[in-house]
Amino acid sequence: YAYGIRNSFGFDFDPVTGKLWDTEDGPGFGDEINLVEPGFNSGWDRVQGMWYRENYFGGPVAPDKPDGLVDFGGKGKYSPPKFTWNQTIGITAIKFLGSDKLGKDYQNDMFVGDINNGNLYHFKLNEGSDKLLLNGPLDDRVANNKDELQKVILAHGFNGNTDIEVGPDGYLYILSFGNGEIYRLVQMKNLK
Repeated sequence: YAYGIRNSFGFDFDPVTGKLWDTEDGPGFGDEINLVEPGFNSGWDRVQGMWYRENYFGGPVAPDKPDGLVDFGGKGKYSPPKFTWNQTIGITAIKFLGSDKLGKDYQNDMFVGDINNGNLYHFKLNEGSDKLLLNGPLDDRVANNKDELQKVILAHGFNGNTDIEVGPDGYLYILSFGNGEIYRLVQMKNLK
């Protein structure tokens, strides 16, 4: 179904389209979020993130069709990541929230965790559910530094987020490796 995947810690299906998405840890650079379709080639070990592996920092961005990749007689197709981190954050879980328990603004959105910073990232998708809606410094689909990520960090302080699940109650649950605890995300009420 898919190949060329490096160190994936998360897979989930979009509740709107039924399509598969994954997260991949890079070797020190190029953590990825990918839309995985039949024949998907993520490019490992030739391409990681947006760059050729041998010259990633300051090197050329890999083209949409990098050379030297196995394609199984045309059945495999390289797809660049939908989002990538320049420096690895240890990306882990990915989960779509199919409920409206956090409010309609978050329903069917993508949530991603990391082990290095303990952050929970929130991404909205376009109407076709095949691209992340990104703007400002993230419009290039690359997080070059921590400052650029501030708009997509929904929550932090999990001390190593290793799993995200939607419970039977429709809320997001986050597993903290460092704290040895499970957190439930709930909608904040207007406090007056």
